[in-house]
Amino acid sequence: MTFASRLTRSPDPFDRDRGEEGAAAVPGLPPELAGLLRGTAGCAPYLKTLIEREAEWLAEALAGEPEDALAGVMDTAAGLEDKAVPEGLRTAKRRVALLAALADLGGVWTLEEVTGALARFADLAVNKALATALAEQVGRGKIPDLGAGDVPENCGMTVLAMGKMGAFELNYSSDIDLICLFDQDRFAPDDYLDVRTGFIRATRKMAATLTETGPGGYVFRTDLRLRPDPSTTPVCLAMEAAERYYESLGRTWERAAHVKARPCAGDIAAGEAYLERLRPFVWRRHLDFWAIQDAHDMRLRIRSHKGLGGPLVLEGHDMKLGRGGIREIEFFTQTRQIIAGGRDESLRVRGTVEALARLAGSGWVPEEVTRQLTDDYRAHREIEHRLQMVNDQQTHLLPKDDEGFERLAAFTGQSVGDLRAGLAERLERVADLTEDFFAPGTGNVSPESTPELTESQAEIVARWPSYPALRSQRAQTIFERLKPVLLEKLQKATQPDKALLHLDGFLHGLPAGVQVFSLFEANPQLVDLVIDVADTAPDLARYLSRNAGVFEAVIGGDFFAEWPGEAALTRELVERMKAAEDYEEKLDAARAWAKDWHFRIGVHHLRGLIDGAESGAQYADLAGAVLEAVHPVVVADFAERHGPPPGRGAAVLGMGAMGARKLNACSDLDLIVIYDAGDAESSEGRRPLGVRPYYARLTQALVTALSAPMAQGKLYEVDMRLRPSGRQGPVATSLQSFRNYQENEAWTWEHLALTRARPVAGSAELCDEIERFRGQVLTAPRDRDRVLSDTAEMRERLLAAKPGGAPWEAKQGPGRLQDIELAASALALLAGAPVRDPAEQLAAGRGEGLVSEEDAATLTAAHALLWEVHAATRLITREALKNDQMGAGAAAFLTRNAEAESPEALSGKMDDTAARAAETVARVLGVNGA
Repeated sequence: MTFASRLTRSPDPFDRDRGEEGAAAVPGLPPELAGLLRGTAGCAPYLKTLIEREAEWLAEALAGEPEDALAGVMDTAAGLEDKAVPEGLRTAKRRVALLAALADLGGVWTLEEVTGALARFADLAVNKALATALAEQVGRGKIPDLGAGDVPENCGMTVLAMGKMGAFELNYSSDIDLICLFDQDRFAPDDYLDVRTGFIRATRKMAATLTETGPGGYVFRTDLRLRPDPSTTPVCLAMEAAERYYESLGRTWERAAHVKARPCAGDIAAGEAYLERLRPFVWRRHLDFWAIQDAHDMRLRIRSHKGLGGPLVLEGHDMKLGRGGIREIEFFTQTRQIIAGGRDESLRVRGTVEALARLAGSGWVPEEVTRQLTDDYRAHREIEHRLQMVNDQQTHLLPKDDEGFERLAAFTGQSVGDLRAGLAERLERVADLTEDFFAPGTGNVSPESTPELTESQAEIVARWPSYPALRSQRAQTIFERLKPVLLEKLQKATQPDKALLHLDGFLHGLPAGVQVFSLFEANPQLVDLVIDVADTAPDLARYLSRNAGVFEAVIGGDFFAEWPGEAALTRELVERMKAAEDYEEKLDAARAWAKDWHFRIGVHHLRGLIDGAESGAQYADLAGAVLEAVHPVVVADFAERHGPPPGRGAAVLGMGAMGARKLNACSDLDLIVIYDAGDAESSEGRRPLGVRPYYARLTQALVTALSAPMAQGKLYEVDMRLRPSGRQGPVATSLQSFRNYQENEAWTWEHLALTRARPVAGSAELCDEIERFRGQVLTAPRDRDRVLSDTAEMRERLLAAKPGGAPWEAKQGPGRLQDIELAASALALLAGAPVRDPAEQLAAGRGEGLVSEEDAATLTAAHALLWEVHAATRLITREALKNDQMGAGAAAFLTRNAEAESPEALSGKMDDTAARAAETVARVLGVNGA
């Protein structure tokens, strides 16, 4: 489609005489194109000059598609001979500028197409100027080890486009910000000084070619001051020196600058390798919320330095740096990218509009906010371009008088009133949307309005400044803003004194505070969560203080999404561990990942998003994913020393709660490892082992991988006492031994344990075979009297060893969880049903007539109630929950999940339920003639 056929708008000529002169410079154009030139020339003296100067070229360019015209200019510039480069680039710049302006004003190109065209030409101009300058240095032998064929693609020197150029967002009269670097490893150490000097000279010549004004104007104003410490470093410096600087002294604004950085000229591959090495500096591993304060401080310094504070006044307002301007949107976007981009690679994009879309897609910014900021950003940029088109000035200031606004209104094709109203509305809206992010609202609470405290409360608060988390001035500054909010919310807790004590424990345990306090300030909903936890679960509060990084999960975009399931969790953890370099890093990565998900389950349970039954299944899914992902990593590491597993390898069985998929927040893992070495006698590796020691040591390596304390703590405690022969037997059992034992030696209680066994990791083939064998064992004929008698005897021993009776004890004691689960396993064994869940086992017993429908219903209901209490108490505390230690928040949590009106009512309900369940279990097992 031709230029004319794509026109959607046109400016009105502010100066009609100048407009007519501009249109007359290119005669014979269709009316719509003549109108475009008339409006353009009548509003912008600079563009009128370009129209007149490039009239012959313009007539041809407007006859076809603008993309073809742009390609022609670029091809001509790319083919310039060395001596013709300066003037040739100036001519090309005039034409690109004119074409982009007309395509912009006529609505032929989108904002991104306009800025992209300007940026692509800037790339070409920089590369051409650099190639010419380097060729001169190489021709004179000033850069050792370089030949003419190395320039510029393999020269070892790269130019990074920064800022808007790096993001393909150049504004109409933009400077270009460049950083010039060379790869010192590309050259012999003895040649370093000569190489450095040669590249510095080439950089200066390149900059001069671009910036010097000749008869045809200039190419680009070029700024090289974004390099490290520009007052003391040369215009082109070694990559190693730059990397050392950023590693030790790099600041947040320099990280933000590198979000948009890209190699644009010279040795592109060297530039890309350099940016990859710089990635850990730009993209931090953890959510980086203190970057918000840095960005906020930067905004305030800019406003102060430029005199941009105070109320919004349109006259002379800075559309870039002023309140509600372009920089506000860019800071908002880049700071969010920096905060989360270390964890979410999808956010590592350069363009502002694209980054806003990615932030919305990942849940970091609400969709409606990004949509509005995107629209306002594009509108701001269009105004910016028209301000610059008037006289080709790098300005962002709105007019200071009525005449200026009349010109700008004509340039945008609207009335002055509509222009002013639209500008004011957009600027105020952008300011409101971004200000809350940089200076989060803290309600109506201020440091001066701290709520009145009791004497004991004041004593607790007075000791906070001595805590490690508040040792730095920066942490103290942020916390002083945060403290009134915390105390105000604490006063609204159900038991403020206890909640304050728990919050005090949380603060005391924090090793550092800046990150957590910044995170709270940027995400007020986390303050509510901490108060909720402090009011409910002191153990969880202590856990948070030692693992504050888990807060990142709450704001990680999909924290409140649907539960993904074990398979999806496994895939995610496998990918996370693949990204780690060595064995220990992989295990630490698994620990950090598991903490996030473990915390998520706990928060969902605490907030009532899931009940105890759902939490039990989710904790089991998480443990299953950990085992499935960690086991092959352990095997691979072990195999490097001792060779691959002999035979078919090993399978890991989850027993007890793990097998039944009913874990709680504090559960250990009951595991059994079974291997099948076939006919092998030993492994085949650098240090071979016999089959039995191989699998014994491999199993121990798995246990260590799960339970050893590392930088990120432990994954799980592991209990292997349910293996054949218990503690006296080997930690790993051969498949044949397992078969023989289960068929010929196992006691009834071991077959009861098998009712809840579940293969969870290892050789898929072996897992399937073990599951089939388990089914054979469980469906074999049984002596009912013996099973019931053995189960009753085992019950007596358990009740004698752990009679229960502690307040809120849901697991131990007559009629409690362990008692009901023992009876359910016996029924499943007698029914020949391989189901694992206690409710399903009771249903199987009922289906076979082993238990009455009434008794099955009694035990099922009792188990459901007691599990809710058990799951809740284990989330509150690992120890036994005591009445005098339970705050109102914990009481509300317990009673809500168990559907009781009060703790007293729930305690009575538990006792009554357990008493009926105990009678029923005794009847099922035939105890005392029942």
